[in-house]
Amino acid sequence: MKNHACHRFQRALSRRELLQTSASGFGMLALAGLLADEAKAAENPLAPKKPHFPAKAKRVIFLFMHGGPSQVDTFDPKPLLTRDSGKPYSGQRPRVVFAQTGNLLGSPWKFNHYGKCGTEVSDLFPNVAQCVDEMCVIRSLHGSNPAHGGALLKVHTGTDVGIRPSMGSWAVYGLGTENQNLPGYVTICPTLGHGGVQNWSSAFLPAWTQGTPIGNASVKAKEAKLAHLGNADASAALQRLQLDNLHALDSEQLSHWGVDPVLEGRIQSFELAFRMQVEAPKLMDISGETQATLDMYGIDKDPTDNFGRQCLLARRFCEAGVRFVQVTHSYKWDQHGDLKNGHTRNAAEVDKPIAGLLKDLKQRGLLEDTLVLWGGEFGRTPTAQGGDGRDHNPHGFTMWMAGGGVNPGTTYGSTDDYGWFAEGDKCHIHDLHATMLHLLGIDHTKLTYRYAGRDYRLTDVEGVVAAKVLKDPSSLKLV
Repeated sequence: MKNHACHRFQRALSRRELLQTSASGFGMLALAGLLADEAKAAENPLAPKKPHFPAKAKRVIFLFMHGGPSQVDTFDPKPLLTRDSGKPYSGQRPRVVFAQTGNLLGSPWKFNHYGKCGTEVSDLFPNVAQCVDEMCVIRSLHGSNPAHGGALLKVHTGTDVGIRPSMGSWAVYGLGTENQNLPGYVTICPTLGHGGVQNWSSAFLPAWTQGTPIGNASVKAKEAKLAHLGNADASAALQRLQLDNLHALDSEQLSHWGVDPVLEGRIQSFELAFRMQVEAPKLMDISGETQATLDMYGIDKDPTDNFGRQCLLARRFCEAGVRFVQVTHSYKWDQHGDLKNGHTRNAAEVDKPIAGLLKDLKQRGLLEDTLVLWGGEFGRTPTAQGGDGRDHNPHGFTMWMAGGGVNPGTTYGSTDDYGWFAEGDKCHIHDLHATMLHLLGIDHTKLTYRYAGRDYRLTDVEGVVAAKVLKDPSSLKLV
């Protein structure tokens, strides 16, 4: 019997027998892997997470034009508006207007066809116009608030009636980030007005999803810094010891009181700040960039230096693995009067840097999986204000996307003949957010967070993915 047993033990197992005898072992291995993943996530919540389905974009750069660029003077040509300039407007007006306006005002700029796609762009953006084959211009955006504060919150957080997490925070909450030594969400020279920090706030989401500001709108990009990054009074070893002791005290507190998201978020923020001391200064230092790259962004030249530096930093942070980067041109696009001079000056500051960013991302192979979003909080009226200005218009305006799975060289949606109301393929702010999240591999209806007795999401209870904006609309079948 003994020899027989030995013989049986030494006999090679068939595949069927192997699976039958080791199936429970596979299960334990899988369970161990899951538990390890959970433990890792608890230890570092910024660790990368799997999307709901294969993503086209890994990261987002939001180029925010604070103040509200005029759609009919930039990316939405209106021949009838030009023809009827100076005449009274006889069409429908919004029930609620921000202020009174007068007769129709034609655009002082000409529109021309660009690229293989033939998309029309005004003379304001000669450099960006050279990149239209990479872009999908969405001409049918609409929101709900004609005031800057509410409109900024709507674009950034999906609501204008309360404090909610920003879209960058939602992206980091759903996907984590690719570099554990940097924040998942960075906002460069953000505005401190019209909602201020609430526009990059994590609100009730975990504190580690909060946007990290670099400077603010009142600081030149050349001088913008990450606050409290260095510690001249303590060595790295001493700081590590202090953090370990603090962590021990915090852990003891958590063991007595249970889950405390605020305290846990504070622990994670201290740890991230410690790790950032090594990597962040290197990214902020652009002295190693080639002269050709600096020239592409218009750095060290007027009037492009300031915004050019912001755009270059955005590329460097994305290249280093940051999930969401916002660049703000603030607060300059609010031309209630002197439209021609104001928009001319503003466009001259951002046109070359934006085109440089798109070209730089493409030549580095980053544009394919980086979603670039451009736009303001609303558009402008087709009627005149203050002689040659335009008032706020949230009912029909333009934003554009490039890279990251966007259908390139296309336009989406339309406004009426004069550019006041979105008409064809209307795209609400909720739809824009749903489309952005879809390109990141996230089903916007499933990215939720339980707070105050209900499940919240960026798109609230609305939002439809704009299929025609996608290069691969079949990805909607994965949702």
